[in-house]
Amino acid sequence: MNIMDFNVKKLAADAGTFLSRAVQFTEEKLGQAEKTELDAHLENLLSKADCTKLWTEKIMKQTEVLLQPNPNARMEEFVYEKLDRKAPSRTNNPELLGQYMIDAGNEFGPGTAYGNALIKCGETQKRIGTADRELIQTSAINFLTPLRNFIEGDYKTITKERKLLQNKRLDLDAAKTRQKKAKVAEARAASEQEVRITQSEFDRQAEITRLLLEGISSTHAHHLRCLNDFVEAQMTYYAQCYQYMLDLQKQLGSFPSTFLSNNNQSSSTPVPSVSASSVLVSASASLPSVSNSVVTSGISELKSASGSRKARVLYDYDAANSSELSLLADEVITVYSVPGMDSDWLMGERGNQKGKVPITYLELLN
Repeated sequence: MNIMDFNVKKLAADAGTFLSRAVQFTEEKLGQAEKTELDAHLENLLSKADCTKLWTEKIMKQTEVLLQPNPNARMEEFVYEKLDRKAPSRTNNPELLGQYMIDAGNEFGPGTAYGNALIKCGETQKRIGTADRELIQTSAINFLTPLRNFIEGDYKTITKERKLLQNKRLDLDAAKTRQKKAKVAEARAASEQEVRITQSEFDRQAEITRLLLEGISSTHAHHLRCLNDFVEAQMTYYAQCYQYMLDLQKQLGSFPSTFLSNNNQSSSTPVPSVSASSVLVSASASLPSVSNSVVTSGISELKSASGSRKARVLYDYDAANSSELSLLADEVITVYSVPGMDSDWLMGERGNQKGKVPITYLELLN
């Protein structure tokens, strides 16, 4: 027998086997043929494998979204991975924001309060960006890669053996069907031999599949260790970010004493935003002319005297009622004290407009 004849006979046998399986499968679906059921333990293992695959994929994909929210960037990284090439280094969002802040601070002037604060904030944002990059790299190696290896490796092997088990089961049931239909003794003997062979092949494949499926428990244990690594990486990242922000807060200083006292006043007392007060703190630390002691002493002198002073507005303020005066950042107004007025307020004038203004929004001018 030459190779061509062998190939033709093999193709014919394969075609016959495929047709037999197709007929058996169709008759089972139509309720015209019996089906050999898998034992309960194997069915449970198959269900556990499917459940593991489903949730592993969901967790893996959502972790990728968490670490890289930009879908275009994720797609680019996927393409480079499939091409087995290293993706180009990309500036992340905290690093980009940090660079913008530093550039703006240098443009405004490092010697100014706002410029100095921007540079400090920018440097902190860049450190957070570096920590974010380390989190992504660590999580990819210790968490995402093991999950992906399961989906693309172990589960694919399980799927392949499961498909073989299904084919062996169809072969067995098709042989049983032919045995039932056999009428002559010779045909019954041949069909009985076929059933014994297909039953043996089915049992062997069921055992192989069972052993693979029982490995899912080991997969869960491995993924648990990977999950611990992921949590540890996140914990390190958030601890770093907290420390960076704590250091930044210390660099910017503490709130002015007048602002701190306002936190315990009634709701009618205006409270500047945190960012604005932080800039004020930086100004107090770097420029002697606006230090707490100077501002406090200047206001005390103004309250004890009957005259007025010019003051620069530090940030916008919307009047809460008709007795107050709305303010715009950087404008210069005239302020003076009125007997009996709350210690946190002064009277302000702008042309023909006058009203109460909060002292925490003001910088007295010489």
